Amino acid sequence: MADNGIVILDYGSQYTQLIARRIRSKKVYSQILPFSAQRQEVFSSHPRGLILSGGPSSVFRDTAPALPSWFDSVDIPVLGICYGMQLLARDLGAPVESSSVGEYGHTSVKIDNKNDLFSGLGDALRVWMSHGDKVLEAPRGSLTIASSQECKVASFVEPASKKYGVQFHPEVHHTEYGDQILDNFIFNICECSPSWVAGNIIHETVDNIRERVGKGRVICAVSGGVDSSVTAGFVDRAIGKQQVCVFVDNGLLREGENDSVVALLKQQLSAAPVVVDARKRFLARLEGIVNPEEKRKRIGNLFVEIFEEVSKERGPFEFLAQGTLYPDRIESTSTFGPSATIKTHHNVGGLPEKLNFKLIEPLALLFKDEVRVIGAELGLPNEQLSRHPFPGPGLAVRVVGEITEEKLSVLRKADKIFIDALKHWGLYDQVWQAGAVLLPVRSVGVMGDARTYENAVVLRAVTSTDGMTADWAKLDNAFLQEISNRIINSVTGINRVVYDISSKPPSTIEWE
Repeated sequence: MADNGIVILDYGSQYTQLIARRIRSKKVYSQILPFSAQRQEVFSSHPRGLILSGGPSSVFRDTAPALPSWFDSVDIPVLGICYGMQLLARDLGAPVESSSVGEYGHTSVKIDNKNDLFSGLGDALRVWMSHGDKVLEAPRGSLTIASSQECKVASFVEPASKKYGVQFHPEVHHTEYGDQILDNFIFNICECSPSWVAGNIIHETVDNIRERVGKGRVICAVSGGVDSSVTAGFVDRAIGKQQVCVFVDNGLLREGENDSVVALLKQQLSAAPVVVDARKRFLARLEGIVNPEEKRKRIGNLFVEIFEEVSKERGPFEFLAQGTLYPDRIESTSTFGPSATIKTHHNVGGLPEKLNFKLIEPLALLFKDEVRVIGAELGLPNEQLSRHPFPGPGLAVRVVGEITEEKLSVLRKADKIFIDALKHWGLYDQVWQAGAVLLPVRSVGVMGDARTYENAVVLRAVTSTDGMTADWAKLDNAFLQEISNRIINSVTGINRVVYDISSKPPSTIEWE
């Protein structure tokens, strides 16, 4: 553990780990601890600064997480973000209001003071807001250093104690100059030194896996995507032939994806993967199910059943390795603080309560862009590393409502046209994730002078760096027009195409 870093107290924000990742990228050590951590634990690494994360709660709730009892004795700089700012402001005596008008997504803030936190920035910034409550006045002895139309105090500082608050999220990609704001806090205010090297992640992870597994055996769930492939690479480097990789064809994949994935895995693994054809089983398990959370849980449970069957045939295996990322985990369950469950990922909250394997998740505190860098160092081909994220439950969460083979077939055809066109137009690498969504909605149309009553499909493409926040991709109108015409003219069962222009938050990338 390195000294001179930043400790983050987690109040349940979806972005807490993102704060830590931003700091680590600056070669400064960062550590996340629960908001209830004891003083000795917080200061054991001799941090130079403390960050209070955001969170889903309201300071007015009786059960709202509070500042730790030892907080008044803190003598290092503090930065409160969103909910953390509200707690900090209230602790310093400022009034906080529960507002009926919140701010979500992009907001313009006016910089009132360019010293310290906003040093080197302009007069106004476009920032990422996500809050309902707001601070009405700066605490006594403090200065308001930024404001927005809906938030009179968007940022404040108490100069004497070097306590800062920002109502927006500087850690997310969509906050303009957010990285420089963090730089100002970390280097100028906290006087940290860029001495932490993240290059030992691979060695540390491999050593940890080797030590934990010992002479045991690992069954690794692989899909051909970046996450599971890097996981398999980690485990292979650690224990070699003690790992058996299993690819499950669940019938919920994209057009032709099962064949291409198996071919790719055979090229990179020292031993050919075990391929399980479970298409009929998954469709049977999902028959009549419309609730998205139930879909995810049924898919997660069936995956585990299949791994247990493989374990009996080829095992025994004590461990199950899977490519869970931090965004999967934080959306599904609380990691350090009281975060809200956004949706259950099939390989996190979708797992059964009783699991006959011990989990190995070497990527569980990492983000997609970090995993891609590590994958390149492990020697994975660019074809694999550049693949868009694809949900573990596959097209099950892109067919809104009940799943049938007919609906999956229609969706696959529309999705393939969209993805192929993105590649043909040179747009694939410009977006973070893209895909088609089939709605349980039919609309009236006209084809060849005849009335039609067919399905509507949604095209979704977003830009992001980490998946925690995302903005809709501003694709060219000519491109969208071409794709709409091609889908309607060539995919039987679709007569309407719409484009999703929602950001995350308040929406999520997937519809279910």
